[in-house]
Amino acid sequence: MAYNYDLLWQPIEINNVIIRNRISLSAMGTHTITPVNTDSEEGIRYYEERAKGGTGLIHTGAMFLSPKLAQGSPTYDIAGLDAVNTGTQLTERVHRWGAKIFLQVSPGTGRNSRVDEGHPEQLISASPNPSFSRPDVLCREITRDEIKETMELFRRAGIYAQRAGFDGIQIHGHAGYLIDQFLSECWNWRKDEYGGSFENRCRFILEAVDSLRSVVGKNFPITFRFAVDHMVPGMRTMEEGLKILDVLDGAGFDAFDLDSACYERQDYVFPTRYNGEACMAYVCEQARKHVHTPIINAGSHSMETAVQLLESGNADMIQFGRQLIADPEFPNKLKEGRREDIRPCILCNEECIGRIWGRRTSLSCTVNPAAGFGPHMDIKPVGKPKNVVVIGAGPGGMEAARTAALRGCSVTIYDKQDHMGGTFKTIATGDFKKRMRELAQWYEVQLGKLGVKFVGNTEITADDPILASADEIFAALGSKSVVPKLPGIDSKKVIGVIDVHKNGLPEGKNVVICGGGLSACDTAIEYGQQGRNITIVEMRPEIGADVMFINAITIKRRFEEYGIHQMVNTKVVGITDEGVEVEAKDGTRSV
Repeated sequence: MAYNYDLLWQPIEINNVIIRNRISLSAMGTHTITPVNTDSEEGIRYYEERAKGGTGLIHTGAMFLSPKLAQGSPTYDIAGLDAVNTGTQLTERVHRWGAKIFLQVSPGTGRNSRVDEGHPEQLISASPNPSFSRPDVLCREITRDEIKETMELFRRAGIYAQRAGFDGIQIHGHAGYLIDQFLSECWNWRKDEYGGSFENRCRFILEAVDSLRSVVGKNFPITFRFAVDHMVPGMRTMEEGLKILDVLDGAGFDAFDLDSACYERQDYVFPTRYNGEACMAYVCEQARKHVHTPIINAGSHSMETAVQLLESGNADMIQFGRQLIADPEFPNKLKEGRREDIRPCILCNEECIGRIWGRRTSLSCTVNPAAGFGPHMDIKPVGKPKNVVVIGAGPGGMEAARTAALRGCSVTIYDKQDHMGGTFKTIATGDFKKRMRELAQWYEVQLGKLGVKFVGNTEITADDPILASADEIFAALGSKSVVPKLPGIDSKKVIGVIDVHKNGLPEGKNVVICGGGLSACDTAIEYGQQGRNITIVEMRPEIGADVMFINAITIKRRFEEYGIHQMVNTKVVGITDEGVEVEAKDGTRSV
């Protein structure tokens, strides 16, 4: 299907600020803040690269109003104003490339704060709610005096934003953070003017926007990021979310950044590949009937779903988050008619949110290793071009070949198969692996344009004369499957997972998958969608124990949806004509 991307290049105005196109960098934490609460050079350059790449509007990650409210999370010093100098460096370097930049501010995560990020006794919420990460820890109710202090901090944030040269402010009110906790009946049962009734629950955010407006004036954009639908039974429904929008529409906001979910649906706060593209666009159609200012939407958009949503008239601007991490130049490439040159985000969550949550370090990217590293991974020409041999045409080998070619080297890549992509391409068969197929294709296109020579059906050995002629050798040999020596393992009924992806499953309703890692989970989902009866047998106490925890949330949900049976603490001991023989932890055997 051919797409007309012209809609993406139409300027848009948000309260007197003209934005050059409809592409926005979604607000995402980078974890690049220094110990003195300013951004590092790597962090500033991260935003600058995306402005240089053609993005119209840059949103910073959420900056907390004070260290107390930040609960240990990294943040700009917008309370003490000491970060104005660094903020000015950021805004002017973004403006240099023609983009606009909004500062996203937040009064805190409230019950969503990780207990290990601060002192448990400091955890606050709209009401005495249990901590999300530690339900045994009860957050205390934020006091009225503290609310007044918070409104003063909003005013200071407005002063900081204007002094540092930001073009606007976005208030973070989604994902179940503190503002969301005030708005939501399930988290707010206060007895004062900030809780109880619907009108009282809206008071906190209304005072927040009034506080900002009192210092920034009427011509400075203020937008609101809001989850219209929490997607969880007993929490905010679309109906309630739309009712809140009715109130907020006349409250002084200049645009609404709308999505869905909360931490109880983290796999939509950080959407997984299993959720598909444009997974939160559904909120826009109804929201359009309730707000009269521009609507911005996020949720794993591709360039094509962005066009479709703009054409529908239900949104006016599209947020791209991880796609702009994967390829900061994608807007310029698309505008120049180079769609094939856009490196796709594969929605893996591993090196962006995974690094921040799992390692408490700055973000990077599985497919763009330079992301987050500033100038330290710039690809520069070599002084003297070299003859480079790459063994293995999987993702590692293809990236090595691409980098060497960009540096001016002559590169030849060898592989035992007749095509590039390796096992990565072979296993990309499910509909939820669309982006993986696109990445393999992207590498093939880029290597072709760079003049990299591919030699297939060739196995290189240690004494191969080809190696002797190479100045540099890069071995990207991949991994080998471990096949246990079990009785009956050679049965015709037994099929390796790679062969399943190559040739599909043979006829038969009942399928047993031996082992419960990510490959097993993906295979179970792919064939569970087809209506097969799937059973996974895993020795460990949990299926997908090594899977990135946010991705595991969706995997478990898909298992429930498709009725995939799980046998944990159970090992396979043999294959018989009757089926798979297993042994439970207590020694009990069954088939």
